[in-house]
Amino acid sequence: MTLPIVPNARARRLFLDRHALAEPPSGPAGGAALSALIGRLGFVQVDSVNTLARAHDMILWSRRQSYRPESLRWLNDRARATFEHWTHDASIVPVEFYPHWRLRFARDRARLHGRWKDWHGDAFHGELDRVLGHVAEAGPVSSADMAGERPTKSTGWWDWHPSKTALEYLWRSGDLAVTRRDGFRKVYDLAERVIPPERLNAAHPDPEETVDWACAAALDRLGFATSGELAAFWDLVTPAEAKAWVARALASGRVVEVEVEGVDGRLRRSVVRPETLDTLADLPEPPARMRVLSPFDPALRDRARAERLFGFRYRIEIFVPEAQRTYGYYVFPVLEGDRLAGRIDMAAEAGRGRLAVRAFWPERGVRMGRGRRARLEAEIERAARFAGCGAVSYAPDWLREAV
Repeated sequence: MTLPIVPNARARRLFLDRHALAEPPSGPAGGAALSALIGRLGFVQVDSVNTLARAHDMILWSRRQSYRPESLRWLNDRARATFEHWTHDASIVPVEFYPHWRLRFARDRARLHGRWKDWHGDAFHGELDRVLGHVAEAGPVSSADMAGERPTKSTGWWDWHPSKTALEYLWRSGDLAVTRRDGFRKVYDLAERVIPPERLNAAHPDPEETVDWACAAALDRLGFATSGELAAFWDLVTPAEAKAWVARALASGRVVEVEVEGVDGRLRRSVVRPETLDTLADLPEPPARMRVLSPFDPALRDRARAERLFGFRYRIEIFVPEAQRTYGYYVFPVLEGDRLAGRIDMAAEAGRGRLAVRAFWPERGVRMGRGRRARLEAEIERAARFAGCGAVSYAPDWLREAV
């Protein structure tokens, strides 16, 4: 039987709509509105790089430009509407999802226990008890508060001292939770003192229930997906579990198969909810304005998918020697309407209070006429204000040719 085809233009609109990028970045961005936005995305990745702003702050600002970082700190650290844990990386996650993280805690505990025992020996298990007891008695701690001697040989875990390794293990396995960050350093406390009781003490879902939730919730946030993409979204379930879920969902009619057209015309088999197909003709047209995205934006996290869907090949060139780089090592993607129009190299110079724009490279076929340049410069000005910069400086050759 011939499968329905989702044309590339419709696929991009659907994908951007599910990632809250098909609407103007306006509206409230604090309290319940911010909590709803994070729930819509599913999670917001946390990253230490701060060229312009932290990744989590840029992700939220690109969708609601009234957003300010202190709103997330209040939501996470005081209202406890979110918690920090692992998806594919450290992320801010809605606290109502916490019961499903029990599966991750159990699997991480089993996976890491033997590995860290091999690295640190039997004494490491005593270190776990010592660190947990210290936190219970003394209250919130960071790794700096419990610095010890470094291992005498390489351990494979960045050569951390045992107490830092113990803190990370206890966090990953659910005994501890991140109560806040000081700067970018995690501060840990007992999970029972961080996670609201109604979430902490909620009934533990069966693994099958969490697998069903994880796959269905991932599909709702992607619009269309392969089983591998469903597994990768939260990184809570295995590829085999996601594949089995898709088979059951197809048999029951919860999902249907389609062919999703890439920007090059090639088709990729995916699944969608049947009701999603009925909405394809009514999807909103993304605003034509330019929008600077974080390199860790959830819409770009799967680099291969971004290339298939948008024709945008994006890599962070951290380990490429400067003389061999095509772009700066850390450049920001720029969205325009339903396409990625280019990438920009810019950084906030805190000491000078200005945003320094080094270069903008348009994608092939993107002509930098007067109107598009004005829209780009308007977005640069907005980014400068968000970063707390009072001025913008442009390198003489900042507007480059497409590579």
